[in-house]
Amino acid sequence: MDIETTRRRLLETTLNHVPFDGWSMTALQRAAGDLGLDAATAVNAFPGGPAELIAFHSAEADRRMLEELQPMDLPAMRVRDRIAAVVRLRLEQNAAHREAIRRALAFLALPQNGPLALKCLYRTVDAMWYAAGDTSTDYNFYTKRLLLSGVYSSTLLFWLNDESEGSAETWAFLARRIDEVLKVGGSLGKGVKALLDVPDRLFRFRPGSMRR
Repeated sequence: MDIETTRRRLLETTLNHVPFDGWSMTALQRAAGDLGLDAATAVNAFPGGPAELIAFHSAEADRRMLEELQPMDLPAMRVRDRIAAVVRLRLEQNAAHREAIRRALAFLALPQNGPLALKCLYRTVDAMWYAAGDTSTDYNFYTKRLLLSGVYSSTLLFWLNDESEGSAETWAFLARRIDEVLKVGGSLGKGVKALLDVPDRLFRFRPGSMRR
């Protein structure tokens, strides 16, 4: 079994233990035991511990989201409907592991984990815009990701506590948030454009560098 397959199997099994043991080495080692693997194999698969495990979970969620979006005819939709569909799919795919996600957010909220939280969030919203067909390279690149970060983060928190049938209240909340950002997006975009128009010697990065 190659290392990537081992990591995926360990992650899937660890998710069953996270509600009880949190994102911890204990949860990871118990998952290894369930799979008949020794503790050393689990540690070698995730030498960065819980932080690396959470980062891998986020990356895997991005990958599965993009895979499941491929058959959907997103280009035929309005942009706002594309974004709503992408965010909704991302949440629905993880519905079985709400408690694990709640605990991951608590872990990422710790001050020392701030950089990891931002990295995971940026990668997710960038993947969402990529799936939605975004090809912008000017100031719109930044405003779109900034605005979607707010939409996705607030909707995620709402969804974690939503007990309505079929998460109907979450989807209504998502629609309202998209309406709100469409209203402020224009003025925010102008502000970011003004920032990006300063001389290159003062501000030296472009969308491509952020992707890297």
